[in-house]
Amino acid sequence: MRRQTSQSTSRLRQIARTLDQKRVKIALLAGLAAGLVGAIGGPGPLAPATAHAQTASPGLPIPGFWDPKRRPERPDLRLTLIRFMSEVDYPPFNYAGPDGNPAGFNIDLARAICDELKIACTIQMRRFDTLVESLTENRGDAAIASIAVMPETRKKIDFSDPYYRPVARFAARRGAGLDTVLPERVEGKKIAVVAGTAHEAYLKALFTEAELKPYPTAEDARAALQKGEVDLLFGDGYGLAFWLNGADAGGCCTFVGGPFVESRYFGEGVGIAVKKGNDQLRMAMNWALFRLWEKGKFADLWLKYFPINPF
Repeated sequence: MRRQTSQSTSRLRQIARTLDQKRVKIALLAGLAAGLVGAIGGPGPLAPATAHAQTASPGLPIPGFWDPKRRPERPDLRLTLIRFMSEVDYPPFNYAGPDGNPAGFNIDLARAICDELKIACTIQMRRFDTLVESLTENRGDAAIASIAVMPETRKKIDFSDPYYRPVARFAARRGAGLDTVLPERVEGKKIAVVAGTAHEAYLKALFTEAELKPYPTAEDARAALQKGEVDLLFGDGYGLAFWLNGADAGGCCTFVGGPFVESRYFGEGVGIAVKKGNDQLRMAMNWALFRLWEKGKFADLWLKYFPINPF
């Protein structure tokens, strides 16, 4: 969940970055605005699926927006190439890997979709705020970049069926003694949040007695929590889960309270964006997503990137 698109800078900063719904605002890598292009071809072998997505791993829920009784028809997709677009730096969904090539959950999902459709694909890494314009001007065919489905984005672009839902979470240092986070329980507490995001707007609306500490990037906000400069951090649950499970966190922190999934702030879900009216490609995305979920491959990818439950 994560993000919303708008022409104005202020609205572009109100991103719920991501499930994902949808997404928090992040620092973009300089020099890649023009679009770093890399072929993604077909995916490598995936582990055999042992169950459907909903039951792939006990205790770890997998997004399941698909009804097995409503199987989408495979469209007659007369394309030889799909030009996917994503953005530069939103781990674990999309980012530049150690070798400089596109990596992340969204990138692997795009590979799997192309393999399922048996169509060659490329990936273009662009700034997030250029993706909608790139779609409308035919510089790409589909954007898989954790764009939140919101009323205003639906006016400009179309979406596939959602494949995850944005979620916001609080994190605290281990041993902080905070197991429940309610507005009345955090009066006077210092809460780190990325400035200009939907997460900040949510805190301003509902956690009015807390002391908000806005930071320019998610990395800065996480560092403040690690150093003990703040009591809590509020942000995108998926990004936080990725961080908490990684070496950078050093086991410092853990989720507390939540989850928070209010669609008014964090979006209705996250889908693959296509140009307005491109029903053929949108239906192809729906069919491929359903097949990946049905085969258990979606669950394999999800558990690869989210061993810590974002919910």
